[in-house]
Amino acid sequence: MKHFFPLLTLAALVSTAGAQTAQDILKRVDSAQKSAKDVSFRLTGSASLESQAQKIDLTVRSIPAQGVARIQFNAPDALADNIVVADRNEVRQYLFLTNQITVTPIKKATAQAGLGGLDFTRLSNVSDLLDDYAVRLVGTATSGGNKVYQLEATPKNSGDKARVWITEAGWRPTRIQFLGSGNRVLADLNVSNYRVNSGLTVAGLKTLPKNAQVIRQ
Repeated sequence: MKHFFPLLTLAALVSTAGAQTAQDILKRVDSAQKSAKDVSFRLTGSASLESQAQKIDLTVRSIPAQGVARIQFNAPDALADNIVVADRNEVRQYLFLTNQITVTPIKKATAQAGLGGLDFTRLSNVSDLLDDYAVRLVGTATSGGNKVYQLEATPKNSGDKARVWITEAGWRPTRIQFLGSGNRVLADLNVSNYRVNSGLTVAGLKTLPKNAQVIRQ
């Protein structure tokens, strides 16, 4: 469970005729996100935590240009009301039940990330999240009149696969899966309430309870 925190501290994320390769699609996603002052969305679904399938419900808010992201958990129950704040230097994890904040250098937090080898502190940026993966386009579908591209990411070194669905409507992710051995689904998460330019501030994203005990790792 402890490795799930740095893992989850966040991917937020013309003509469609030329979008025929995974690289083309990722460039459009990256461009769309860089043009946004801030990004927020909700992730819901299920994930295998401690060998059990559990409900996942969390909100991601980020300011891509500043490299700051905030993740707030609603589920599972063991993580409810916990908060993770990540920037380019460190990950701060607020534990609601103990009223503690653990502070971990970003490199150490990344090394501890566990689910499929993916670093969830980069979850607010899909292109950045997949930097260490070989990505290919495996399918195209239509939803609500817009094309949705299914990408499959295989780690260049070691780890498990990921699948990401990208809609051409705003060039943003709509669904993310993490796969274990034998393509067993470790997590299946849907993206909703996707918003940009909501007036988020770095100070607001980094705000944590002032009376919490701070533990540096």
